[in-house]
Amino acid sequence: MASDKSSPMWVPVCCERVMRCNMFRQVDGGTYAVLVCTVCNKNITLEQEPLTAADKFGEGSTILSLIGSPKPPKTERRKPVSEPSRDDPTL
Repeated sequence: MASDKSSPMWVPVCCERVMRCNMFRQVDGGTYAVLVCTVCNKNITLEQEPLTAADKFGEGSTILSLIGSPKPPKTERRKPVSEPSRDDPTL
């Protein structure tokens, strides 16, 4: 698994646990993924887009490196020192 070691990696977290990632292949050959919280069953669907489509998402869009695992670690993730609030500025 090759990656740029200097760039940050995003880890999907819910209920202080890393979310499970399940990938599915569609009949037409496409794929999609679902991030699932094993505690509360919240899920997030991820659809594939070509990198060339990034320009269509508007100014300030960022491509994130996201890790997904069908068997993530079961250790608890500590919450940030301060929880984000509605008044926190976005990057």
